[in-house]
Amino acid sequence: MTASKHEYTAEFKQEAVRLVISSQKSCAEIARNLGSPPYLVVRWKQQHEQKGAAGRPQFTGRGVPALSEQEARFRKLERELEITRQERDILKKAVACLGQNRRP
Repeated sequence: MTASKHEYTAEFKQEAVRLVISSQKSCAEIARNLGSPPYLVVRWKQQHEQKGAAGRPQFTGRGVPALSEQEARFRKLERELEITRQERDILKKAVACLGQNRRP
């Protein structure tokens, strides 16, 4: 028998962490009230503290890297630069080919 894996939304995780921080209740109590395992609430709280201190989004979802705005912009600009370099190289080759065809 396999255990069903429940996936929680980013909003649910944020609300759970907010409840832990704002109330005087423990993570286990909050988890019981929400119907989730206590170890997950503890993990979410740790993620919130670690990534929040680094200025990164806390809960981005499965497979999505937690990047700051600057890191995301940097990656986008790197990709644009790589595309521009490829286009430049293609144009250089085209100019070289056209130059060879002109000379008899």
